Amino acid sequence: MIDDDDAPDEVVVPIEDFIDLHPFRPRDIRSVVEAYLEAAREAGYTEVRLIHGRGIGFQRDSVQKLLAKHADVESYHDAPPERGGWGATIARLRPRV
Repeated sequence: MIDDDDAPDEVVVPIEDFIDLHPFRPRDIRSVVEAYLEAAREAGYTEVRLIHGRGIGFQRDSVQKLLAKHADVESYHDAPPERGGWGATIARLRPRV
């Protein structure tokens, strides 16, 4: 029997044109980003910003590798300085058909 205290907490993230990945555990980033991209595209966004932080670049590389292979992502690039620089990535989403 599983105690309710042992069940994973479900986090509901509002769908906006950006997501801050800092609150999430590194092992959860992939699933969070995939779910976010799907929801953002469903909400009609064509461009989103993923805030992963600067650090040593591990999270940036991880996020950008995921974006490179994601079917809904048309292109991506580091954010301009006023939107986070290399601490954030801008992803252009394919239009919904």
